[in-house]
Amino acid sequence: MKPFIQLNALYITFCMPTLAFAHHPLGALQMETFIHGFLSGIGHPILGIDHLFFIIVVGIAALLIGHRIWSVATYIVAMVVGCAAMSFGIDLPAKELMIALSLLVVGGMVLSGRVLRLVPTLGIFALFGLFHGSAFGNSLTEYEASSGIPVLIGYLLGLSLIQFLLSFLAGTVISNFERENSMTSIRVRFSGAMVAGTGLFLTLQIIESSLFGAVG
Repeated sequence: MKPFIQLNALYITFCMPTLAFAHHPLGALQMETFIHGFLSGIGHPILGIDHLFFIIVVGIAALLIGHRIWSVATYIVAMVVGCAAMSFGIDLPAKELMIALSLLVVGGMVLSGRVLRLVPTLGIFALFGLFHGSAFGNSLTEYEASSGIPVLIGYLLGLSLIQFLLSFLAGTVISNFERENSMTSIRVRFSGAMVAGTGLFLTLQIIESSLFGAVG
C-alpha cells in the first residue's frame, strides 16, 4: 500500500504546477516592462505540459547522475540561447517534433533503469534545450509583442528561475522517496514512463498530422 501511495504522490507532483497556474500570470496583457517579461517567463513553462514534463524529468535525471547543478544548468543555458536566438529571428526547424522527442528520449532514459553517463546526458540536455528555448522565443515574438531588451531579459530570467526550481523540486521528491536514488527504483522508472508515454503520444500525433497534411 505504501508504494502505491507514494506513486500517487509522485503523480500529483507532476500535476500540481499545472493546476496552480491554470491561467497565464498576465492574462491577455502584452508584455511592456521587465516585470511583465519576468511573470510571462514564469508562466510559460508551467502552462505547456511538454515543457513542464521535460524539466521535471531533467531534474530527476540530474539527480540520478549525481550532478544536479551542472546538468540542470546545461539545459537552462541552452534553453536561454535558443530563446534569445529566436527572439532575434534565428529559428530552428521541426521544433514541435524535437520537443516531443525530448520527452520520449529523456523519459526513456530514466525508464530504462540504466546508469546515465554525464557527458552524453549533458549533450542531450543541451540539444533539446535549444529547441525548448526556441519554442519559448516563438511565444515571445508571435503572441506577446515585446517592447525591447528589458522585456526579453525579464522573460529569460523568469524562464530560467521557474525551470531551475521545478527541476530541483522533482529531484527532491524522488530523493525523498528513494534515499539511494536507484535507477531501478519503481518510483524513478514510473516517472520516466509517464514522461516517455507523453512524448510518444505527442510524437505520433505530430507525425499523423504531418501525414494528413501532406495527403490533404
